[in-house]
Amino acid sequence: MNAKEQKRLMVLNRIGEGRLGAGRASEVLGLSVRQVRRLLARYREEGAAALAHGNRGRWPYNRQSDEVRARVAELAGSTYAGFNTQHLSEVLGEREGIRLSRSTVRRILLASGMKSPRKRRLPQHRRRRERHPQQGMLLQIDGSHHDWLEGRGPKLCLIGAIDDATGEVPHALFRPEEDTQGYFQLMEHIVATHGIPLAIYRDRHSIFETAPKRPESLEEQLAGQREPTQFGRLLGELVITSIASNSPQARGRIERLWGTFQDRLVSELRLAGARNMAQAKEVLAEYLPRHNRGFTVPAAQPGSAYRPTPPGFVTEEVFCLKHQRTVGSDNVVHFKGRRLQIMPGMDRPSYARARVMVHEGFDGSLALYYQGQRLLTTEAPGDAGQLRSHRPNSDFLVKRFLRTPGHRPSPHHPWRRRYKGFHDRG
Repeated sequence: MNAKEQKRLMVLNRIGEGRLGAGRASEVLGLSVRQVRRLLARYREEGAAALAHGNRGRWPYNRQSDEVRARVAELAGSTYAGFNTQHLSEVLGEREGIRLSRSTVRRILLASGMKSPRKRRLPQHRRRRERHPQQGMLLQIDGSHHDWLEGRGPKLCLIGAIDDATGEVPHALFRPEEDTQGYFQLMEHIVATHGIPLAIYRDRHSIFETAPKRPESLEEQLAGQREPTQFGRLLGELVITSIASNSPQARGRIERLWGTFQDRLVSELRLAGARNMAQAKEVLAEYLPRHNRGFTVPAAQPGSAYRPTPPGFVTEEVFCLKHQRTVGSDNVVHFKGRRLQIMPGMDRPSYARARVMVHEGFDGSLALYYQGQRLLTTEAPGDAGQLRSHRPNSDFLVKRFLRTPGHRPSPHHPWRRRYKGFHDRG
């Protein structure tokens, strides 16, 4: 008997001894007088067994059958090994037709001796920052280095963004490493599908800001500010406020997103058998809408703060790398081993000594712009130095063996002995 039943037994015994009335007993037990009299009548007929609950020893009517419980335990240990209980309950309903709550799945796994694979840290006292009230006001962006393919393929970096107001992930992509091109592709997709956000929240990676220890150039000293990185220049052109964080805890929303992805997305990649970046991208594209449906919350204010692109917006002219160069006296611009010949235009026949901007696309294409206008260019023929560098070197043996600087025969070299003997004979 439990403590509650022992208390009832003591009170009923005192009623039987005449030491306690039904009214007083009802106050002690927290029952009505009518219920106390019923318990007393059953106690006199059946003894102490009457105080036990009638459902004791019975299985609940909604208890899952042994076949379903065995099936869940089998899938959790084989096909869906490594899935946490919430994720497992969702996948069982979507793919196996077994619709169970998270608590039911957890009880089945615990009864089978299987614990959740996710290890939780000890809680720490932190204060949550209030969400921004409207979608598109602030995006947190970051890259996550993780063994996403669990040794089945190369190490990848997941670059993504999360909306601070709703928790929606507008886009994410896999890259071989955390690089400028990945963040450019991230922002290009977000601008094309959602619009231009008001601000981004990021860390202090060299992709976002110039290293403070780097010496300032003369142009930076004259301008009084550091030259932005390529991604910083992109944010300036899109008029997006860039906010730097000082710790991972400050970017808690996207750091928690990486924790979720490193649990759920890794399991999805394992289930699909992804072994390279192309297959990982396919799994991510299929998983991301389901993730947003399950984790997105409504914003405090309706509407969207994403801005549409301005009139005349050309994607190729914005989402590219830009470098400033000076045109040579022959109207040729040198850039990474290539020579671009500027053709004469209607407004200006020659651009010698002019400062132009080289737009370098991620596909290797190059374009020249002067004061916002694209210039007509063609590949310039190579100069004499370039032509000589590509000519077959017929003097290789002479340069290698007869013109090696600093080579001197040893004192016992046969040439020296023959030379000495020649003089002795003379």
